[in-house]
Amino acid sequence: MIGVGVDLVEIERFRIALDRTPSMRTRLFRPEELDYVDTKSDPVPSLAARFASREATMKALGVGLGAFGFHDVWVDRAPSGAPVLMVSGAAADLAERSGVSVWHLSISHDSAMAIATVIAE
Repeated sequence: MIGVGVDLVEIERFRIALDRTPSMRTRLFRPEELDYVDTKSDPVPSLAARFASREATMKALGVGLGAFGFHDVWVDRAPSGAPVLMVSGAAADLAERSGVSVWHLSISHDSAMAIATVIAE
């Protein structure tokens, strides 16, 4: 194992930030993620979990904010519906230099909090 990262996001706080700065959606999330969550009656919990995934990935790689762009990491879906962590650009370069060959991702949310756990192997 190379690293593990966990991040927790308060959903209402995240909602307020998105409402206050609508451009955050496109700055933080890729179009395919926005398309996926826009089908939900309330997309904010899913967006908060995806944001937590980016932060948890930084922690798993042992780097801080700014080491790679938010669009360099995103959550895709396996045919089964399971979340899949995807990396590109600077995040992929960092992962390669660190020896990461496999990613494991678990995300969840309830009415108040969203959480992501990332394992870099």
